[in-house]
Amino acid sequence: MTMDLGNSKRGQELRDKVRAFIDDRVLPLEEEYHSEIGKNGDRFEFTARMTEILETLKSEAREAGLWNFWLTDSERGYGLSTVEYAYLAEEMGRSHLAAEAFNCSAPDTGNMEVIERYGTQAHKDKWLAPLLEGKIRSAYLMTEPDVASSDATNISLSAVRDGDTYVLNGEKYWASGAGDPRAKIFIVMVKTGDDDAPRHQRHSMILVERDTPGMEILRPMMVFGHDDAPHGHMHIRFTDVRVPADNLILGEGRGFEISQGRLGPGRIHHCMRSIGAAERALELLCKRATTREAFGRPLAKLGANYDIIAEARIEIEMARLLCLKAAHMMDTIGTQAAQPYISQIKVVAPRMALNVIDEAMQMHGGTGISQDTPLWAMWHGQRTLRFADGPDAVHRMVVARTELKKYRSNSV
Repeated sequence: MTMDLGNSKRGQELRDKVRAFIDDRVLPLEEEYHSEIGKNGDRFEFTARMTEILETLKSEAREAGLWNFWLTDSERGYGLSTVEYAYLAEEMGRSHLAAEAFNCSAPDTGNMEVIERYGTQAHKDKWLAPLLEGKIRSAYLMTEPDVASSDATNISLSAVRDGDTYVLNGEKYWASGAGDPRAKIFIVMVKTGDDDAPRHQRHSMILVERDTPGMEILRPMMVFGHDDAPHGHMHIRFTDVRVPADNLILGEGRGFEISQGRLGPGRIHHCMRSIGAAERALELLCKRATTREAFGRPLAKLGANYDIIAEARIEIEMARLLCLKAAHMMDTIGTQAAQPYISQIKVVAPRMALNVIDEAMQMHGGTGISQDTPLWAMWHGQRTLRFADGPDAVHRMVVARTELKKYRSNSV
């Protein structure tokens, strides 16, 4: 198979513009943005300055035509291939704020893709339009505290049809983005079928508005003691929550079909952002290594630091090529057939980024784990990503099963 993993001329031009915008406009504002969190007394409330920073960046990006890149193979976006978008996602991974500046943030991108591909016209008019314009944000609720959610057939939050509504009962946690008050719509994975139905036809997805009666945010989940405000990963209880039946997406029992269409592209986006994070960490590492001295020598010349820097570069390049191959396979054979390649990079990219970020922390000494660099936030973001969209063990199982099919029966 011929495989071109290079960027197109159009893609490279966009990448150059995106990189310049991040360097010139986004990175200089990151520290100020994060210093504002909690100044109103509520860490999940936006200060006027936080809003000003985000809206200014979004307005400037949109005016420059740098908007909604993620919507690949669609007339609503640039019509980029997954490979072309992967290069842009890598650039966005260098900055905490960049993805939102271009309206390319998770979980919004995946949610918008679901509504665009599977939603009704009413769903699109009410929710997709303001999401595409960056006027609101969204959340995706799948994981539950009382079941092993890595096997999504265990999802148990019930949705029972009652006339023109569904009545929802149960709990979700790690609801990423639900802490953000701008998240006005949640896509919720629910169980609509009974235990006699085929395992992959028992679940559905439904749109739930933020302040629907009976929904209670119990707490923000902490990541190594940090609440990830104002984005947040919330624990939410549903008690007799009534949702219009028209909010069901595609139909009862179609939840797994929708989730596979959603998660494949999202995993690629996450992984390319991981590579961007690793690139920024290596940049910080090298700058520290060449400008700081100890024992009368630059840090770069101490211990095994040459080897550490070389290994970091090698690991980044290998992960990038694997990610681009997965993106290419999505473009050529489709998301479902590309799952083994997507699973490979989902294991490799965050693990690689963690290694590089950790070495950058080491090079910075005590400063590396403090608020004086972005490394601490990058590290816990990548460690969390090893769970998000499926833990490593599940993805390794997908890869191994695909490999074993060459040698054994499908029952292995």
